[in-house]
Amino acid sequence: MHDIEPFYNWRHLYTSEDDPRSPFLGREYSEFVFSQTVYNYYIHPQWDEFGSRTLYMKILYADYDQGYAIIELLGEWNDTIENDIQTLRREVTDVLYRENITKFILIGENVLNFHSSDDCYYEEWFQETEEEGGWIAMVNFPEQSQHDFKKAKLHRFVQLLDIVHWRTLQPHHLFQLVDDLLFKRLEG
Repeated sequence: MHDIEPFYNWRHLYTSEDDPRSPFLGREYSEFVFSQTVYNYYIHPQWDEFGSRTLYMKILYADYDQGYAIIELLGEWNDTIENDIQTLRREVTDVLYRENITKFILIGENVLNFHSSDDCYYEEWFQETEEEGGWIAMVNFPEQSQHDFKKAKLHRFVQLLDIVHWRTLQPHHLFQLVDDLLFKRLEG
C-alpha cells in the first residue's frame, strides 16, 4: 500500500495544503518518512489523515465558484466501529460546505472495504447538499463496496458511478461529466 499515491496530475491546478479554505491548509508532507498506516500497512505520506484510523484522503481539487470538490480516498471505510462517515462529515465536508461546496465527488478505487452502520449522517449530508442543488457522487468504488452501500440502502443518499477514465480528464471536465450523468438519472 505504501506505493499507492494520491492522484497528482492536477497538483499544478490545486493543492489543499495551500488553499486557505481547505481543512488541510498548512500541512507539510514528507516524501521519505512513512508514518501512517492502515492496519499494519504503511501508506504513502502524501495521504491526509482526518481523524479516522483506517481511512485517509486527499482533496484533489476544489472549485469554490462552481461549488464542487473532488476527493480521493484510501483504506477501509468503517462506519460500524470507527464511524468514519461522522468523522468525514465533521472534519472535512462540513468545512467545505461552509465554503459553499455542495457537490462532492468521492473517488473510491482504493477503498478496500466498507462497513455500514446507520444512515443518519448520509441522510443529513444528502439533505444539506440537496437543499443547495448539490449532490454526492461516489466514483469507482470496488464492486463489493458498492454492493454494501446498496445493501445498507445508502444509495438513496449517494450516487454510485463508474467512470474508468476519470484520470484522463481535467477537474472541470470530470465535474461536468458527473453533473450531466446525475442530471440524466434524475430525468430518466
